[in-house]
Amino acid sequence: MGEVRDSFHADKTIMSFHEFYQLICEEPQVHLRSSAQYMVDMMEHYGTESINRATGEVTRFKVFDRPFNDGEGRVAGQEDVQVAIHRTFSNFAREGRVNKLILLHGPNGSAKSSLVRALMAGLEDYSRLAEGAIYSFNWIFPATRHSKDSIGFGTAQRAGAAGESYAYLGADDIDARVPCEMHDHPLFLVPRSQRTELLEALAPNMVLGATDEHVGRSLSEYLRGGDLSYKSRRIFDALLASYDGDVSKVFNHIQVERIYLSRQYRCGMATIEPQMAVDARIQQLTADKSLAALPKALQHTSLYQPTGPLVSANRGLLEFSDFLKRPVDSFKYLLSTVETSTVTMDSFVLHLDMMFIASTNETYLDAFKQHPDFPSFKGRMELIKVPYLRHFGDERAIYDATITERVVGRHIAPHAVDVAALWAILTRMRRNNSEEFPEDVREVIDSLTPMEKLRLYDQGEVPHRLTTREARELRHSLKDLHRQAGRRMNYEGIKGASAREIRSVLLNAAYHEEYSYLSPLAVFSEIEAVLEAKSVYDFLKQEAKDGYHDHVGFLEQVRELFTQWTDDEICDSMGLASDESYGELFTRYISHVSHWVKSAKLVDPNTGTLEEPDSRLMRDIEKNLVNEGEKPEDFRRSIIAAIGARSLEKPNCTPDYEEMFKTYIRKLRDAFYAERREELCSINQNFLRYASQDRSTLDAKELKQVEAMLERLKAHYGYSLESARDAVAYLLRVKYTD
Repeated sequence: MGEVRDSFHADKTIMSFHEFYQLICEEPQVHLRSSAQYMVDMMEHYGTESINRATGEVTRFKVFDRPFNDGEGRVAGQEDVQVAIHRTFSNFAREGRVNKLILLHGPNGSAKSSLVRALMAGLEDYSRLAEGAIYSFNWIFPATRHSKDSIGFGTAQRAGAAGESYAYLGADDIDARVPCEMHDHPLFLVPRSQRTELLEALAPNMVLGATDEHVGRSLSEYLRGGDLSYKSRRIFDALLASYDGDVSKVFNHIQVERIYLSRQYRCGMATIEPQMAVDARIQQLTADKSLAALPKALQHTSLYQPTGPLVSANRGLLEFSDFLKRPVDSFKYLLSTVETSTVTMDSFVLHLDMMFIASTNETYLDAFKQHPDFPSFKGRMELIKVPYLRHFGDERAIYDATITERVVGRHIAPHAVDVAALWAILTRMRRNNSEEFPEDVREVIDSLTPMEKLRLYDQGEVPHRLTTREARELRHSLKDLHRQAGRRMNYEGIKGASAREIRSVLLNAAYHEEYSYLSPLAVFSEIEAVLEAKSVYDFLKQEAKDGYHDHVGFLEQVRELFTQWTDDEICDSMGLASDESYGELFTRYISHVSHWVKSAKLVDPNTGTLEEPDSRLMRDIEKNLVNEGEKPEDFRRSIIAAIGARSLEKPNCTPDYEEMFKTYIRKLRDAFYAERREELCSINQNFLRYASQDRSTLDAKELKQVEAMLERLKAHYGYSLESARDAVAYLLRVKYTD
C-alpha cells in the first residue's frame, strides 16, 4: 500500500496551480506540447529500426510492435504507412495546428484498425511515464466549516505546506469537486493577454524549435489562442467577481491533476462507431443534485457542460471507425472542426486539441469521391493508403502470433501457416505496367509470374531462367517495381484474400474432422472451400489473365512447394546424405573451375602440392547441371562471369555461392536422392508401419533407422508422430507412387 502512495506522490499526480507553473518553467518542452507534438514524441520515444528488405530499406516505428503489451496486437509490416502517419503528425507539430483528418483507406482486413489500436496503446503507456506527463485541472470548493469569506471559501492549507491552495484538501474537507470535462490545459486559467506574455517569456528557455531533437516545432494555436470550456469559464468569472478581481485567490481553487490517457475509460481517447450519430452534446450541470454544495454565487449561474466522444478525446486521439459508413451529413461539422479545431455548440464554442484519425475501405471511399461535397472534404483530409501485405515474411508473422498451439489447443504441423500465407500473398499480386521502365527490362517485367514476384519481393530472388544481364537489370528495378505496383489507382494489395479470411481458414482447419492437429492438408481443404464460394469473396470474381488472379492455379503451385518442402525435410531426416554438403561441394567445384579458366594450378589441401584442376570432379558435377546442347566449357565460363558480375554489383561483399547458385545446388541434391528413389520409398513405408504400430515387421536395423528419422523430424522441424506420419503418407501418394 505504501508503494502506491509513494508512486502517487512521485508521479506528481496532484499539485497546486502554482506548483504546476513552476513545473512549466522547468520543463516547457514537456508541458507546452500540443496533441500533435505529444503524438510525435510518443512515437519517437519507443524508437525506430531500419529494416533491409529486398524492395528497399524501410523504417519501422517500434510502437507498432507494442513492446508494452509483450507484443500482443503487434502490427506486421505496413512500415510505409507508419512513416506516413509520423510524417503527418510531424507536419501538424511544425504548423502548430491540426488542420486535417487522417483517413486510412484500404481493403477490409488490411490492419487499419490495428494501426490505430497500436497508437492508442502507445499513448496510454506513454502517458504513464515521466516524460509523457499530461495535466488538466479540477475546481475545488472547501467545506463550509472552513469558511471565512462571504461566498463560503476558507483558507485551509495542506498540512506542512505554504500557501492557501485547496488542491490538497482531503475528501472530508471538500464540499464540491468539479472536474474539467474537456481536459483543458491549466494554462487556460491565465487570461489570454497575460498568457501570451508568459509564453513569450518562456520561449527562450523552451526546447521547442530550438534543438535538433525538436526541430521545426512551434507553440500550438491551441495554447496561444484557446480558451476555457464554457463551464470553467463561468466558474472562473463568478469567482473572480466574488474575489473582487484577485485572480490569485481564484487559483487557490485549482487542483492540477495528472491525467492518464485511456481508451477504455474514454480519457483523451475515444472511438466513434458508424452507428453513433452525435459526437458532442451538452447537459445542464447545475440541475444535478450532487452539485448542490456549490457556493450560492454559482448555484444561480446556469452551468452547462459538453459530453460525448468528441469531448472525451480532447488532448489526445479521436478515431472514426468505418468513417464513410455514416451519412455524409452527419460529419459535415468536421469541415470546420478539423480546420479550426473548434466546435460550435448551442450555447458556446469548444476549443479542441486532438488528432483526428479515421478508417474506411476502398468501396466506400470510391462512392464518397462521387459525392458533390468530396472536394471540400478532400482539402481537409490526409489520405493514407493501407494495402494488404505483399511480403510473405510479414504475412506469416501475423499468423505466427495469432495462430498458436495455445490458441487452437492443438499441435500445429510444419508449413500449415506457410501454405496459407503463401496463397494469400499470391492472390494479391498484380501485373506491373512495364511501359514506365527502361526498354531493356520491359520484357522481363512482363514475363514475371505472381510466384516470381513474391520471391522477388521477399528475398530479392530473381528467376533463374534469366540471363546474368537480365537478372542484374531486374534487381536494379526492384525498388521501383514494388513502389509502382503499390501507388496505382488499382494498386497491388487492393484485392485478394484478407488476413481475417486466412485466419478463419486456419482456425477451421485446426478442427478438421480428418486431423487431430492443424495440418497443411486440412488448410488446402479449407482453401478449396473458399474457392467454391465465388459469390462470397469479391477477389475471386477477378478474371485470370497471364497467370495473375488464377487463385485455383495458385493453390496448385503452393501444393507443389509444400511437396518440395516436405520431401526435403523427410529426406534430410533419413541421414542418407554424404558428410559433405551440396553447398560445400559446389564451392569446391567453383574453385576448380576458377583455376581451369585461368589455366592455373591449385593447392591440394591434403598434400599441399600444386595440382591441375580436378577434371573428374568437374565432370561429375556438370552431368547434373549442364543442359542438353550446352558445352561444359561454356557453362564453366558462365559461372565465373556471374561471380564477376556480382562482385561488380557488391564490390565490398564476399560472394555467397550458396545463395547465388541455389538452383544448381538444388539440382545436385535432387540428383543424389533420385539415384536412391527405391531406398527412400522403402524407408518411408517402414516409417508408416512404425507410426501405425505395425512394428513387428521391422528388423532391428530398420527400427533404429526409423526412430532416428522421427527424432530428427521432431527436433529439427517440429513434427509430431501424427503429423510426420501424414506427411510421409502424402509423399508416398503424390511422389513415390508410379
